[in-house]
Amino acid sequence: MTAGEPVRIDRVVIRFAGDSGDGMQLTGDRFTSEAAAFGNDLATLPNFPAEIRAPAGTLPGVSSFQLHFADHDILTPGDRPDVLVVMNPAALKSNVADLPPGGVIIVNTDEFTPRNLSKVGYAGNPLEDGSLDRFQVHEVAMATLTQGALAGTGLSKKDAERSKNMFALGLLSWMYNRPTEGTERFLREKFARKPDIAEANVLAFRAGWNYGETTESFAVTYEVAPAALPSGTYRQITGNTALSYGIVAAARRSGRPVVLGSYPITPASDILHELSRHKNFGVTTIQAEDEIAGVCAALGASFGGALGVTSTSGPGLTLKSETIGLAVMTELPLLVIDVQRGGPSTGLPTKTEQADLLQAMFGRNGECPVPILAPRSPADCFGIALDAARIALTYRTPVLLLSDGYLANGSEPWLIPDVDSLPDLSVTFATEPNGPDVHWPYVRDPETLAREWAIPGTPGLQHRIGGLEKADGTGDISYDPDNHDRMVRLRQSKVDGITVPDLIVDDPSGSADILVLGWGSTYGPIGAACRRVRRAGHRIAQAHLRHLNPFPRNLGEVLRRYRRVVVPEMNLGQLALLLRARYLVDVVSHTKVAGAPFRADELRSVFEEGMAA
Repeated sequence: MTAGEPVRIDRVVIRFAGDSGDGMQLTGDRFTSEAAAFGNDLATLPNFPAEIRAPAGTLPGVSSFQLHFADHDILTPGDRPDVLVVMNPAALKSNVADLPPGGVIIVNTDEFTPRNLSKVGYAGNPLEDGSLDRFQVHEVAMATLTQGALAGTGLSKKDAERSKNMFALGLLSWMYNRPTEGTERFLREKFARKPDIAEANVLAFRAGWNYGETTESFAVTYEVAPAALPSGTYRQITGNTALSYGIVAAARRSGRPVVLGSYPITPASDILHELSRHKNFGVTTIQAEDEIAGVCAALGASFGGALGVTSTSGPGLTLKSETIGLAVMTELPLLVIDVQRGGPSTGLPTKTEQADLLQAMFGRNGECPVPILAPRSPADCFGIALDAARIALTYRTPVLLLSDGYLANGSEPWLIPDVDSLPDLSVTFATEPNGPDVHWPYVRDPETLAREWAIPGTPGLQHRIGGLEKADGTGDISYDPDNHDRMVRLRQSKVDGITVPDLIVDDPSGSADILVLGWGSTYGPIGAACRRVRRAGHRIAQAHLRHLNPFPRNLGEVLRRYRRVVVPEMNLGQLALLLRARYLVDVVSHTKVAGAPFRADELRSVFEEGMAA
């Protein structure tokens, strides 16, 4: 290696941390965009407080953004950061425990004042007392250097200091040989109406790059080569954006307009924001006054022939339950997206959890079956939205889609599909009466058990639907016990008969006797842990459920094939409960409800213990 030549590494995990007003999410997102444009595989983990603005310099106000990028296929944002960028003492104290010995800390020394140190309980300055000796610490006066770089712009010192996050971004871009043109172009576009602010951020970004180039503090730079991904056009995408694009694609492939009725709630609000930009694709968005109004507007749109969609999180799903039951009774298509978060009640609005599975399965009065799907990664949210729309439209049923905060805000590369390769979701409507001179709304397709969908106002197809029990076929209100029994069983049979793919098992050895079964966002940590177990010479099988109601037809046979089945979940064992009840298999439940995703290392230990049992 010649002098000045970057050191080639295969992967790195970087975490930016500071006050919620320090721009850490923007900084991390920009670094992620450049990594994606460069061709790296990547995964991200934003983490921010629920408060709009906690007191500056305090532990509750710390916001962070973790990025893992590599020259090969990766599955998680990384267990621990290799590089920790901290903008103040609170960020250091909140995150330093996650840094392994030998890790790199880049510190904004300007914020390490006695007052800021005392706010977070530091008796002395950790930069001076030797407590950080096991790390590689780089002290950088980011605020001072940023103010110096912007001295000629006419901005006040306070306004200039706000650009220190761009200084940090420039420094890290230099360290890892990231291109700069895209970030400069982004800043000028973002602040196009405030050209002085745009130029200040560009200057701060360049100052950070130049500092790395000229200081002797950083001895080497690093380079992570592009990953060998399947050929095609990629873009970085978050789970919420992928869900939104999937809904837009469903509108185009079904030929039906989409109506989103939604009430803003963390972490689902970005779906409403994104879909509101796509009126040109036949998408109408309604920001309702509350959760109930949102789902009612969506169901009303489905009655009128559109694909009704509503988005929410756990507390909102509870409020929507009565209208979901109405959708089951009226047998209309409705897509309900629940971006799960920590609960119960208001709980942890910005922290992830997957504890709404039993609510999705049983959280309505009466026998009220609803299909349930769950994406496994941010990019998978696109495909799962299309499949949920397929089920809703084909079987005339509400469908629950369970994402979570980890997937919603995390991002990864997404291979943009060819539109013509997407499934045909076109639907047919009733055009003439199907009864003796009248239209019977509950005449069913013998294969799918879906009733006919008649658009109100179609001549000759006057009909009545509602929440009271209906007579089979005619749709007349009926209190007959035998009819009620038949209708309950028909609605259940319709859901049970939905076509879903068989469960695929990843078992390279073909002889593993332990199976790890997950659902939703546990896919990445489980997959990464299984890779580590296999590299250690052990045999282990992995399978992942995307369809939770109905389960894949072969699930029972798969479970009984293995001596031991481990089910990791970010709840207290909800899937494990369902599996035990349905298949009488004594699965081993491993649970976590800490508002954070599993780490691959912790799951590896669990799996190896299971092998020894």
